[in-house]
Parts: sequence; structure tokens; C-alpha cells
Amino acid sequence: MDATAVGVAGHDGFGRSEGRTSLREFFEVDSRFITLATLHELLADGKIERSVVDKAIKDLGINADKRIR
Repeated sequence: MDATAVGVAGHDGFGRSEGRTSLREFFEVDSRFITLATLHELLADGKIERSVVDKAIKDLGINADKRIR
């Protein structure tokens, strides 16, 4: 196969690959969501109150009503 016959578009076609930051946010694996996941586990273990998680969601700017596409 001729190497020049292969082309790479460099994006996924959905505008999500402008950079790692936007990808982490889209897939909900940035520091905000890692923090929220940690707090959720602490809540599940009974170590913190639900109000702490609710406050973190608000303070971190996470849309808890976001629909999954």
C-alpha cells in the first residue's frame, strides 16, 4: 500500500477535538467530574451529606440536568 494513499482528517467530525480540555469536558473526565465522582462515593459511604454534593455541583458549574445524546 502506498503511504500517500492514506489521509487523516485530524478530527472526529463533531467538533470535539479542538483540544484535550474540550474532550475531557465532553466526556466528563475533567477535574470537576473527578471531584464530583469522589464526593459521590463519600456520600454513598455515608461520610458526607447530600448538601455537600449539591453545593459542589453548583460551585463547579456542572449541569446536573444534562441529557445524554
